[in-house]
Amino acid sequence: MGKYDALGAFLRRWRVRNDAEGVELGFAHIENIIGGLLPHGAAEPEWWCVNGRADRNAPHRRAWLEAGFEAIAEPRAERVYFRKRSTD
Repeated sequence: MGKYDALGAFLRRWRVRNDAEGVELGFAHIENIIGGLLPHGAAEPEWWCVNGRADRNAPHRRAWLEAGFEAIAEPRAERVYFRKRSTD
């Protein structure tokens, strides 16, 4: 089981139980979910962005993408908004 699998599982459960467009999580909440600290790179918006196929394969991004979300980060505020992706 990978470090970010628990985040993916959390988001999948959240998606089933909620009708809202997305959920905002603080870094501390995400760290609680994954059972460890986020890396220093999480303080940079690029860590959360998906800009190409290679980016999608990073384990942390795969967790929310496979759960059907995109991440919109505010690293300085230490929070991330996970928005449901359309299922076109």
